Amino acid sequence: MESFIYKDLGRIDYPEALALQSSAFEALLECKAAGRQGTNCLFFCEHNPVLTLGRSGKDSNLLIAESRLQSLGIEYFHVNRGGDITYHGPGQITGYPVFDLETWKLGLKQYIYRLEEVVIRFLARFGIKGERLDGATGVWIEPSVEGRARKICAIGVKSSRFVTMHGFALNINTDLDYFTLINPCGFTDKGVTSLAKEMGKEQDLAVCKEHLLREFQHLFGENGE
Repeated sequence: MESFIYKDLGRIDYPEALALQSSAFEALLECKAAGRQGTNCLFFCEHNPVLTLGRSGKDSNLLIAESRLQSLGIEYFHVNRGGDITYHGPGQITGYPVFDLETWKLGLKQYIYRLEEVVIRFLARFGIKGERLDGATGVWIEPSVEGRARKICAIGVKSSRFVTMHGFALNINTDLDYFTLINPCGFTDKGVTSLAKEMGKEQDLAVCKEHLLREFQHLFGENGE
């Protein structure tokens, strides 16, 4: 029996995806409260251009007037995940694991470490060394090289009774110009990158989703480790 079900939501507006994952989150919590086994879900999607600010974020990390966003075709939402401001848009795999962490006997810190590991193993398939950076959740490239640290995957989650929602944003063919509108994740001294930029050419998003799903199945399967 699979430990989670997977759904590719395709291109979807942020509020619609939020409603879907919130519904799955509440259903999992209800099952848990009743002593029943609920359904862990993993959603992948692409969003239309949107900026989201986490509960610990600062509006000052939005570098243009909020009134200008509509004219640029960008939505903006305050959300209840951890982390600061980030961008979601076409060419990015945004992932929402709605997981009961007790399925894998994980705490929240262990869960985030494992999410990072999924992405690190995914990048290794392309010959890219993804790494962690102390004090900065997510996956980075060359984090210890002065002036070279660049984030390829942002992570921000919410949890209640060890049930999670929100998740990660992995840049594949993402238009990185959008990140100039913000201090990504609150940082002013570090860059952002994408798989396409690192590889020097656009990538097949469907193939990338398949590879990423395989890593989730390895690390969050019944015997994931």
